[in-house]
Amino acid sequence: MQDVFAELQQRGLVHQTTDPNLGAWLREKRRTVYLGIDPTADSLHVGHLVALMTLRRFQKAGHRPIAVIGGATGMIGDPSGKTEERQLLSRETLQANIAGMTPQLERFLDFDRGPTSAFLVNNYDWIGPISYLDFLRDVGKHVPVAVMLSKESVRSRLERSEGGLSYTEFSYMLLQAYDFVHLCRTYGCELQIGGSDQWGNITAGIDLARRICGVQLYGLTCPLLTRSDGAKMGKTEAGAVWLSPERTSPYQFYQYWINLPDADVGVCLRFFTELEPEEIEAALADHHQDPSLRKGQKLLAGELTRLVHGEEALAAARRASEILFGAQIEHLSDAELQAIFADVPSRRLSRGRLEGEGLSIVEALWEAGLAKTRSEARRLISQGGVYLNNRRVENMEYRLGPGDLASQTILVLRTGKKNYALLRFGQD
Repeated sequence: MQDVFAELQQRGLVHQTTDPNLGAWLREKRRTVYLGIDPTADSLHVGHLVALMTLRRFQKAGHRPIAVIGGATGMIGDPSGKTEERQLLSRETLQANIAGMTPQLERFLDFDRGPTSAFLVNNYDWIGPISYLDFLRDVGKHVPVAVMLSKESVRSRLERSEGGLSYTEFSYMLLQAYDFVHLCRTYGCELQIGGSDQWGNITAGIDLARRICGVQLYGLTCPLLTRSDGAKMGKTEAGAVWLSPERTSPYQFYQYWINLPDADVGVCLRFFTELEPEEIEAALADHHQDPSLRKGQKLLAGELTRLVHGEEALAAARRASEILFGAQIEHLSDAELQAIFADVPSRRLSRGRLEGEGLSIVEALWEAGLAKTRSEARRLISQGGVYLNNRRVENMEYRLGPGDLASQTILVLRTGKKNYALLRFGQD
């Protein structure tokens, strides 16, 4: 077996383990490892990447991974790391969320790899059919309340003067603990991984399996994803950075990593890429020679965007990035342009303005707000400072027609180096 534990340590991906000899245990033979993810949204986000990439590394090292979608646990909500109770989701919402997350999980794991093929399962399949009384008799009687109260995820909430912890959330730990028991019985699963906030839930499952089945199971946690300044990574002013292209476009995803602070590049290259340590160190040395070139960020953004969205989406994201540095704008969709210029002022005009003689460039600059007056628009053109879809316009009498659209309905105007505006042409 490949020494996956040594690799995880080298990459800084081991936060806690339940056994100091876990590395030697993993080297003995192929093990089955599981990661649980509750479907709290219809997409995974950047915060899931640490544990997901860790599970992927286990498979590549010769172990068998199980991804558990929490169709049952998601109905309650994990109190770990939360200061207040989650909003309960309806069954319909949970099903929609599961449908959104499933193809994303399939990008990280190989489900056709012989004896190390991944499994994707839903814990509602085994928890849903159990009656409340049966659960209390068969599971609850094995779990001392004192042990549950000692867990940080519970204790921290109980110590709060307001909010506290409902019985519903208090029960969450039992459900996740039972997942480990079921996976051990059904698949021979012996190791659970998760973020460091999952330590209490993981150890509860290990304890429950020992009491019910008399077996020894193991746990490993990864560090939570934070920036060098201590802030949570994967958050922007617009909210979370999602893996769904509908929520966060490939271009926005790519740009998030391009704009990462230099201090965080090394950690993210180790956490999120499959580059060898020597390659990463060489790339960082090259990056530090001239950080302004952002070579480290570009390498990271390329590796992650390719993994999450594919080669074509990466190529489109790179083309979009070049546009902001003056590359001609063509062969893009409305959605791509809107993602690139999300913070740029836009104005909607009638499609009819492009028909017949078309819209004069002078009028277009004024309509877009790039010139306060038509005289100012003419002066900007005469000085060579006006661009249509990043191509300089030198003819003051130029008139815009349908052929000037950069996408289905949008054309892009610019004055100077960075003053952009969009004109959108819809039906009358």
